[in-house]
Parts: sequence; structure tokens; C-alpha cells
Amino acid sequence: MQEKRLFLWLILFCFSATAQINGVVVDESGKPIPYVNIWVENENIGTTSDENGAFKINTSEDKILVFSSVGFEVKKTLVKEGERVVLKEAVYKLGEVVISKRKQDKEIEIGDDERIHHRQLSGDKPWIYGKLFEQDTIYKKTPFLKKIVFYSDSDKKDAKLKIRIFEFNDSIPTNDLLSEDLIVTVKKGMRKNVIDISKYNLRFPEKGIVIGLEWMIIEENRADFEYKDHQTKKLIKLEDYAPSLVVNYSDKENAFTYSQGKWLRSKVFLTEKKSKEPWYNRVMMPAINLILSN
Repeated sequence: MQEKRLFLWLILFCFSATAQINGVVVDESGKPIPYVNIWVENENIGTTSDENGAFKINTSEDKILVFSSVGFEVKKTLVKEGERVVLKEAVYKLGEVVISKRKQDKEIEIGDDERIHHRQLSGDKPWIYGKLFEQDTIYKKTPFLKKIVFYSDSDKKDAKLKIRIFEFNDSIPTNDLLSEDLIVTVKKGMRKNVIDISKYNLRFPEKGIVIGLEWMIIEENRADFEYKDHQTKKLIKLEDYAPSLVVNYSDKENAFTYSQGKWLRSKVFLTEKKSKEPWYNRVMMPAINLILSN
């Protein structure tokens, strides 16, 4: 009898460990919120809600989920099967706004990143891959953010990507500076993408700014990755979502990844032996530049 109970317990345990939770994310009025970034807290499991706010994630009801979306407060909560998750609208304390006419007759490009054939895949995770731009006195004559330049290498035509723009608080990215989603599409292949953000009239913050590129785990972005295992000689197929992002290498630890429901700062890559590889003793970061104007 005890063996039967133990066997039944093992079945129930395995089922709960691999269960899938379905739900929908809505605002306080009940309107669905599309493309919400969702993670199991402190675990490498995540997804994105679809255009109707619906989501499904492979986890159990005893795990905390972390919900993040532009214009809403981050929410950490337990979620039951079929539950509606309500996000509260974010209210940020803004400084005094000074309205002035912009000339836009001067501009500079900062970042120095370029197109190289090194790229970062998303796998099946809604990572936000961010780069910190620190404040500099030379930006005073061109204090406004005009364009974001980033490089992608997509295996799929018209893949969608979300751009996030964050304040920086000396250690990690914090509040979104936009109150609405900025979703762009990228063409297939290696591309230079230039996104005009001048309409938002964003000034370069004193403590710096983080530009984040967020993968969207939605069906239209799915582009599975295949490779041949050198040992077994078998073709391995992995779930992946476009686009891949081009990376560069830097001496500064100014790259961040939002994963497992929290921000992580990238560290210098070191090995026991010295190497001539471009990433040795450097930090891998997304290839992003900023164009500033007056």
C-alpha cells in the first residue's frame, strides 16, 4: 500500500513540476496588455504575453512570476491556472519639465559599435539585453536623444523586437523613460537598424541611460536553431526566436541582462589561459549606438 502511495506521489510531483500555467495579463480596467515580459523568479524560465495579453509558461502554481511592461509597475505574484493578472499603471515622479524649441541642427553619434559577425541568440527566453551610456560633458550641446542605432542578424523576415529606454541609478537600470511600447521590425539577415525617437523629446539623464533590446517570445518570431552535434553526428533542433543581436566587445562593464525577473551586470570574460579571441578580458554587449541632437 505504501509503495502505491509513493508511486502516486511521484506521479503528482512530476506532473506539478512540469505543469503549464495559462493566464492573461490585464490593466485595472480589464483591458488585456500585450507583449508583457514574464519570468519565473530566479529561474531561467520566461515568456511573453501575446497580442491579447494571454500567456502560457512551464511552471507550477507555487512559483512566483515576475511581470514587467512599459507603463506599468513590476508585479511579483503567485498565479493559478486560468487567472487574470492585473498590473497597476506606473506613476513616476518626474522633475520639472522645461519646454523649449529644438533646433536639431547639430548631432553626434556615441557608442562606436559596428557590424561584426558575432551574434547573441535568444533561445526561448524574453531577455532584455541592455547597454549603459554614461553622461559626459561633451553631450551638453546635444542633450536630446534623436535616434537609436543597433545591429541585428535575423533568420526570419520582419521579426519584432521591443526597445526599452531606462533610467540608471548608479548600479542597475530602473524606470522606463517611455510610457508606451516601442516595437520595431527588423529585416532578415545582417542589418543596421536606425530608429528615430526624437518625438519623445528625451534628454540625456545626468546619471546615464540604458538602452534595452527585448526579445519577444511570440509565435511570429519563432525561428528554430539547428546544429550538428560533433560527437553523435546528429542534427539538434532548439527552440529559438528571432532576431539575433550583433554583439561587440568592450573594456567597460556597461552591459546588462534582464533575466529571471532581475537585472544582472555583465562581467569581464576571463579564462586561465590568455587568448587572442576578441572577447578575452573584455565584456560582450549589444551593438548599440545613440545619435544625440540639440
